[in-house]
Amino acid sequence: MKSVTLTKSTPGVPASILAMFAALCWVFALLVSLTPAWKQAELKLLDSMMVASAPNKSAFPITVIGIDEASFAELGLQWPWPRSLHAELVDRLAAAGAAIIVFDIVFAEPSNKEDDKRFADSIRRAGNVVLAADRVYRESSSVRQWLRLDPYPPFTDAGAQVGLATVALDADLVIRQIPGSGDALWRTVMASLVRQHPEITPNPDILPGSLIRYAGGDHTFPYVSYHEIVKPTGSIPADFFKDQVVVVGRDVKAAPDVESAQADLFATPFLASTGWLMPGAEVHANIIETVLGGNPVTRPNSSAMAAWLAFIAALSAIAMRRWRPLWGALACAAIAAMIAAVVWAAFLKWNLWVPAGSSLAVIPLIYISLGGWSYVTEQMRRKEITRVFSLYVTPQVVDYLIAHPERINLGGERRDITLLFTDLAGFTTFSEALSPEQVTQLLNRHFTEMTDILLEHRGTLVQFIGDAIMAFWGAPLDDDDQAYHAVATAIAMQKAMAALREELAKENLPQIRMRIGIHGGSAVVGNLGSAKRFGYTAVGDDVNLAARLEGINKLYGTGIMLSGDTARQVEGRIKLRPVDRVIVKGKSQAVEVFTPCENTKVAELTEQAIRLFRAREWDAAEACLQELLAIDQKDGVAGLYLKRIAAFRITPPPEDWDGATELEKL
Repeated sequence: MKSVTLTKSTPGVPASILAMFAALCWVFALLVSLTPAWKQAELKLLDSMMVASAPNKSAFPITVIGIDEASFAELGLQWPWPRSLHAELVDRLAAAGAAIIVFDIVFAEPSNKEDDKRFADSIRRAGNVVLAADRVYRESSSVRQWLRLDPYPPFTDAGAQVGLATVALDADLVIRQIPGSGDALWRTVMASLVRQHPEITPNPDILPGSLIRYAGGDHTFPYVSYHEIVKPTGSIPADFFKDQVVVVGRDVKAAPDVESAQADLFATPFLASTGWLMPGAEVHANIIETVLGGNPVTRPNSSAMAAWLAFIAALSAIAMRRWRPLWGALACAAIAAMIAAVVWAAFLKWNLWVPAGSSLAVIPLIYISLGGWSYVTEQMRRKEITRVFSLYVTPQVVDYLIAHPERINLGGERRDITLLFTDLAGFTTFSEALSPEQVTQLLNRHFTEMTDILLEHRGTLVQFIGDAIMAFWGAPLDDDDQAYHAVATAIAMQKAMAALREELAKENLPQIRMRIGIHGGSAVVGNLGSAKRFGYTAVGDDVNLAARLEGINKLYGTGIMLSGDTARQVEGRIKLRPVDRVIVKGKSQAVEVFTPCENTKVAELTEQAIRLFRAREWDAAEACLQELLAIDQKDGVAGLYLKRIAAFRITPPPEDWDGATELEKL
């Protein structure tokens, strides 16, 4: 990289680097601020600001009447209550001089005719009743739609005003937004108030997305239980409701309305601090309070927010241009304190919510970026080959790659290699019987033993994948006897696993077994990955086949499975037992597969049985297989062929059958 020379008045981080990191951190902060998770975190910070700044009292004459547990107990009624009772409530509130009577209850259906008539008459006499409408989702086999539920027409004919009580929930199910619809409940209440009191001039321009300025948590507003109105005890002063906006709604912990199954309780910014949900009536009271006070919380538009973050990024970069860890930390703290003060003041004075998380996140981003740049520039000329490749290859391979750096190109090369894949069968069940620490210790021990065996046989360890191992021979160093080394490694690994199982049995722990697949072929080998993160590995069809051979062991009850190509290269030096001719998923040609076998008789009987099986001589093949079971009653290969013969006796294979087994899932 070409260095940048600065003037003596600006020593430290070059100006171009400052500008670059400021721009990158600005863009990063903008993008992160758009993610759902970050938005959710910002909302939680907003909730904290809302709670900390709440006056915890109402500034306007608003009272909530709760249909609460005490009222249910006192009145001894099931929901829905008779509307004659609501009529009694309206009459008493009107007589007490209530300015507006708002029902956060949807009276959409007719009830008892006399009760409905009495309720309508009370609405007509009062002349100041607002009823709620709602939106409900209806779904049938043919239609999915939102429907509006309006009050029963006789009530609106009697003069009741109607407002939509539906509230908007944020992604975390918290109510923060003022409903923006033109027929929202609060708009109807405001219109009714203005008609009665022309001197009231609420702000009509509630911007979309404006937020409720909550007065406080649950029961912040003056609160009266429903039964105290309809069955007065004399404890409420006669002028208590005079000129009050009275909001009536449910306030119970369980849903009294069996049909709707809604308790009318909602999460608000105060849920985390109080632990209580807020009744819908109190939510609407807070909305009305916010609009009456003309103090809805707004937020900067996207352009203003981008400019604000750009200012913070530039300020932070300039403050930290003379990079020192301690100086940078002090500068971060000072700028963060200043930004926090500005954000808090804007919220208190102008009801402007400037997302605090995004504002403050830019500062450590600049600090980390400049610190990282300084560290990297001080760590130049380190040997990347040793740092990267010593993690997964032998020291000999590292020495080779240091001597041949051309091997470390991302393009790689095509080589003939032999691949080995392992996997632990039953490890999930086994791990459930152990603590996480024991599982970790066992896996580390297993990997250590297997890796030692692999390296002793000149293998290249590629990676650990969960409880599995991938390795190969023939790259990056040539290996003229790679197939033999691979199979010998597999046999040695299985012997080590047998010793481990004996120890586990002594400890009464579940048994685990290892399956191994081996295949040789052509593959692209090299440092594959991105420019910044890559690994020495192999890709190609033959790699996939080797991996699939490992899984085939499960079907035949074997521990090692190798392809015919590999078997031919070790023939005469390692005793093998034929297993099958298989067509794995994604392949059209069959592959002969074998497994190591020290018992010559078992190998010969298996070869004879398979030959007879493919010739459709079921009886003769079955006789050979029974001999195999007599030698080992748990012989998975023999057992599987016996099942196939039984199936073919019922449904013979097609005329063009060549004895190959198609494995759809492997």
